[in-house]
Amino acid sequence: MSALVWFTMGVAIWHFTVFVPDRFWGGIVGAFIGATAGALVSGAIAQIALGQGIGETDLATAIYAIPGALVGLGVIYLIGIRSGVEAEHI
Repeated sequence: MSALVWFTMGVAIWHFTVFVPDRFWGGIVGAFIGATAGALVSGAIAQIALGQGIGETDLATAIYAIPGALVGLGVIYLIGIRSGVEAEHI
């Protein structure tokens, strides 16, 4: 159940990427993958480090995913900037 909470928190953070210029590596899909993967990784690390089971959920379970989602988005954004990704204008 915790993995669902982490994934959902990653998706929630991902929605805020509409306020950032689209220079993510892989576009909006790359940002989605970065946010959700980061949320899953940081959530799992925090949950296991605290000795809690993967099935135990509380409010803190969702909070554990926030730093990972932000780091995941940041990494994908930096890769996009370094590779010279430019937003396509309609």
